[in-house]
Amino acid sequence: MKAVMIMFDTLTRKFLPNYGNDWVQAPTFKKLSEKMVTFDNFYGGSMPCMPARRELHTGKYNFLHRSWGQLEVFDHSIFEILQNHKIYTHIVTDHSHYWEDGGATYHTRYNTWEGFRGQENDRWMSLKNQIEYNNLNKLNKPKEKIQYNLANRSQLLAEDDYSSVQTIDAGVRFINQYKDEDNWFLQIECFDPHEPFVVPQKYRDLYDLKATDNIPNYPKYQFIDAEANKEEIALMRKEYAALISMIDVHLKKVIDLFDKHNLWVDTMLMINTDHGFSLGEHNFIGKNSAPFYNEVIHIPFLLYVPQFKQLKGTRITEVAQTIDIPLTILEHFQIKNEDDRDGKSIINLLAKQMKNHEAILFGINGGHVGIFDGKYIYMRASAHPNNLPFTQYTLNFNLMRGFLPTQLLQAMELVKGSRFSNNVPVLKINFPMNPFDSYRTGHLLFDLETDQDQLHNLKDAEIEKMMMQKLIAKLKAVDCPIEEFQRLGLD
Repeated sequence: MKAVMIMFDTLTRKFLPNYGNDWVQAPTFKKLSEKMVTFDNFYGGSMPCMPARRELHTGKYNFLHRSWGQLEVFDHSIFEILQNHKIYTHIVTDHSHYWEDGGATYHTRYNTWEGFRGQENDRWMSLKNQIEYNNLNKLNKPKEKIQYNLANRSQLLAEDDYSSVQTIDAGVRFINQYKDEDNWFLQIECFDPHEPFVVPQKYRDLYDLKATDNIPNYPKYQFIDAEANKEEIALMRKEYAALISMIDVHLKKVIDLFDKHNLWVDTMLMINTDHGFSLGEHNFIGKNSAPFYNEVIHIPFLLYVPQFKQLKGTRITEVAQTIDIPLTILEHFQIKNEDDRDGKSIINLLAKQMKNHEAILFGINGGHVGIFDGKYIYMRASAHPNNLPFTQYTLNFNLMRGFLPTQLLQAMELVKGSRFSNNVPVLKINFPMNPFDSYRTGHLLFDLETDQDQLHNLKDAEIEKMMMQKLIAKLKAVDCPIEEFQRLGLD
């Protein structure tokens, strides 16, 4: 058996023709709805980038216990399990977080890897190579925040120089080399369409975007009056669409190989992402600030499993989530899962056409904690103005970049292990401040059957009580720390 995962960062559901978009030009994505199963209720879990990837390795939520960081020593990565069962695993990626302090143990869980430089703010590029930059659009990050990106862009002389293009081409090479062999897993992971939304002009021409210095293509994460800035936001959405059109062209190279070599016979294919992006919805631009509305947490997912080829072109409405992907991969390779994980195999869902989850969780460490039961989404805020307690359980001292302050480590405490840590003792670290202010926003409750855009926060005490009870039960089931119950006022 073989499997290919094609993962894009920040791929927003409503910009794809697979989910009803009628203006973004992405014919390859559209065609895949005929070849694969489209999931209508697929959600992210632990946010953002590396927490989501930790779910891909472990099948467990991690945002309740810890924020961004490396894989833990007690994590049972399925990619190591695949190796132990003689499945060759390989990742090609241009996602620069894999080479930063907070992500440095992920790509080494595969047999081999190939990486490509140049995305976003790759901090190891010489700043001597910055391009001239006059783009001072009011929606963009300030110039001093993107110096490294300007150095990266100096290397983009042709389309083939783009790191996402190099990543997909590396995946194509791998498939051509291994197409006649068995027992391998390939992960093609592109950082695009993550910002900055930079593409050759021919893709901008698809949306009548003019060559100018004033381009809203590297948005600052910010709260914004969307109505007052609707023209600039509309342009920014087109810049994002142009980047989707570019990756769509290169995605076709992989799909053409599936057709040419009839890999559909024995190769599982999945198209996934870590999260979406808010482009003015709910008066916000970005993704890292809770609460996570549907434009960020409700994500696209396409799957093809050879033994269910009769399902190609169909749609699945049952709720599924990123935590389900690891168990799906193991089951495809007929490897029994021996670990306690939060996810369930999607193959089981395809076979039995029944629910995998009565409810799912999502959120970011220290922010709102969300629950979705297929009808209602409830996002619980902190019950305290200071958004405390804010505690992490870990054996890892890395932030995204750099390390935890020594004053926090001086007060850390070794505590008994739990289900989350596979019963390995962990360090309990109390933080004096919480970077997220969910208290100011308050609790949010939406009926997605009548309000997909989440514009009307329900004020219904009975429904909120029901969802609160479901949240408590789910938090207990995943061994949520007591401090989270206290912070959320559920203790």
